[in-house]
Amino acid sequence: SSAAPSSTTPSDQKPREAKSTPYQDARYKTILATKGSFIDESDLGITDKSKNNLQTLLSAEQQVPHDSLFRDDLFKSTCRKIQDRNETRVIRDISLLMVPSAETLATCGATNLQCLIESTNGGWNNSIPITKTRPQPDYSVGFRREAFTEDQLKRLGPFVGDLTDTSFFMATYYMYFPFLTCEVKCGAAALDIADRQNAHSMTMAVRGIVELFRFVKRENELHREILAFSTS
Repeated sequence: SSAAPSSTTPSDQKPREAKSTPYQDARYKTILATKGSFIDESDLGITDKSKNNLQTLLSAEQQVPHDSLFRDDLFKSTCRKIQDRNETRVIRDISLLMVPSAETLATCGATNLQCLIESTNGGWNNSIPITKTRPQPDYSVGFRREAFTEDQLKRLGPFVGDLTDTSFFMATYYMYFPFLTCEVKCGAAALDIADRQNAHSMTMAVRGIVELFRFVKRENELHREILAFSTS
């Protein structure tokens, strides 16, 4: 289903650090738990299929940049220079080395990534909220409209609505089915805050896939499968 989003001032028009405020409270984990989302590893584990997919990702040969700040002779100096610096500096120097830009890779010839689109510090205004706070990842990736056929878009239409509506399947007006988010934090206890932000975003991302399969009564196929990724 779709609905009109709220008219509150977008947090992406405020200082970057301000968007983290709701997640500084450790009780945010409890809020997510009441929505059926848990920041913990399930005792049931994941399926063999998901394990094999992870192993493929880990064992696949990756192209290493020749002149990056992670180069052996530069790494220690890089770490010293970003110590005690703000999020913007860490994002500039480190983030793209850990999570390369999907769109940049597509521009440089990775045609299999042409179907993807990314957002940087963009609020997920078009996603139906589960808490008062809406996700606003430092970096997120999902599918662009052109990734779908006209028939698929027609089928999604009643559930997506117009550009200003909210939906289970949209993050922003241009991003369908987000599946990767990254959060950067600095300072004491910052990693916990980033994890809560990512957990919130991933809850909504996974919810979209589950709702899609639920509409066609195939949600059991998703049980114990990995549906999204996040990096803190």
